[in-house]
Order: sequence, then structure tokens, then C-alpha cells
Amino acid sequence: MTPSEIDFLPFHADEQAAQALAGYRLGRAPVRPLLPEQHREFFGLLPYLFTATPDAQGWPMASMLTGSPGFIASPDPITLRIDTLPREGDPAAPGFGAGADIGLLGIDLSTRRRNRANGRIVTRDMGLTVQIAQSFGNCPQYIQTRKVVGRDRKAGPVETLAGLDEAARDLIESADTFFVASRGRAELGAEGGFDMSHRGGRPGFVGVHGDTLVIPDFRGNRFFNTLGNLLGDPRAGLLFVNFGTGDVLQLQGTVAIDWHPGEIGPEGTERLWRIRVARAWRTRSAFPYLTIFGDYAPTTLLTGIW
Repeated sequence: MTPSEIDFLPFHADEQAAQALAGYRLGRAPVRPLLPEQHREFFGLLPYLFTATPDAQGWPMASMLTGSPGFIASPDPITLRIDTLPREGDPAAPGFGAGADIGLLGIDLSTRRRNRANGRIVTRDMGLTVQIAQSFGNCPQYIQTRKVVGRDRKAGPVETLAGLDEAARDLIESADTFFVASRGRAELGAEGGFDMSHRGGRPGFVGVHGDTLVIPDFRGNRFFNTLGNLLGDPRAGLLFVNFGTGDVLQLQGTVAIDWHPGEIGPEGTERLWRIRVARAWRTRSAFPYLTIFGDYAPTTLLTGIW
């Protein structure tokens, strides 16, 4: 049976509940239980991969893996081989063990192409072998383009923060991109799993109030993969990258969703979610690539800031 002949998987119960709360009703999700050929080829072109994995208490952790293009390969439609391990000191590193669930986001910032997958790590040696459970493509909305022009950074030591300090707030408030790790609640079984997603907007689209972030949810694909997961399990992991310096901020916290915020929020806001930060880590120069900013996505230019 070819990938085109395989039925799409259904949305899980929490995704359907989130769609209903937002006033939508969709049919089946365009999610396959394997990697289509174009996704297999795409992952092999990437120099970075964004990840969602569990910590010791089951909280999602957001992180990334990096390497030369080709460090990710797909020997068959249900397998990804990733020939690297988390960087030394990465607070997410303990979650990359054999048997752990994992969410993956492949995104080419130069072309705005992105594909998501999740599954389970079946082996860990000098790298990782992931058995794929779900795979689907995403639209290019809110992705700002950046061109990788070199790799010339070495990560500094990890700093554990007691809260969001001035440098952390500055990074968040200047960000036009961040990544969010979520998980389906355990009762969903194989329909759930971990998910890694992208969010974008103009710098200032994420509001910071003490240790709480207020994040507008703009019009998207209406799948509600992330908000559906957070509806069932409000624990989240966030990853902010300063693409100029390479500094990385990893956060964990609990989320509350305002499905009908009215006039509150930047232009384009359809919902708001607030994450109360419980834990935070900063690593200088952890994103090893030198990049050149290209342009904002057309959809980004239609949205506002706080």
C-alpha cells in the first residue's frame, strides 16, 4: 500500500474539543501514520530539527538538534535516523532515551516549508532512531525567512534561572519566532503523543508580565494540534532563539486559554493563551548557525503587537 492510499488519521478528542470551542468543525486530519516520500527527502536537507520530549515528571521540554545537512535520514517510511545527540548540558537531554515519545518539527527558515512528525525513540547510541507514528505538513504562515550562512558558535554553559530576568524578557519581547512543545494527555494513548510547533509574529507579539507570557493565537490551519493538547494537559515547553547571537531560552510552564478574548490582544488575535513560567534555562550561543534575516511572512505583516 502506498502512502497516498493510506487513510488520514482522525483528530483526537481534545483537538476536536478545541475546534468546537473555537467555533470550527473539521473532518479527518491530514495526518498520516508514516512519512510520505517528500517528507523523507525534506528532513534530509535540514541542518536543524526542533524537538519535544518528556522530562522526568512528564512535562514537555522544547529543544533542538543540529548537524550538517544529511544528519537526518529516513531509511523507510516509518523511520527517521538522527545522527546526533542533544548538546552537552541541554536540560532536555535526559528525555532523549530509548522508549521515550518525541515530537519533531522540521522547518526550513529559508523557504518557509515545515513538516511535523511524532513517534517514539527506539534506539539511542551515537544518535537516535525514531519510529514514526504521525506525520503531516504545515502551511508557511507566520514564518519569517532566514538564510543560514555559516556555523561558527560554541554553546556556553547552561544557566538555570529563578525567573525571567531582564535579558530573558528582552529576548522574548524582541522575538518574531518561538517554538512550543506540548503533549496529548495519557488517556489518548496512541492518538496523542508529543508535538513540536512553531509560532510567529512581529517582534513584540508575545507579551511579558512578570513570569507570565501572554500569547495571541492568530488565524491558522484550524487543526488546533497545540491548543488541543494544552486543553487536555496544560503543561508546555517553550523555546526562544535569538538568531542574531545564538542565545537560547528554554521554558516550562502551565497554560490557560482564553477562547474568546474580545478586543484584548494585538491585531489578528482570535484567542489568547497565557503561560505561567515555572522553570527557565538560558544557554548562550546554543544555536550554532550564523543567519541573515530575509523578510516577514505576508500573514505576519497583517498582525499587531502589544
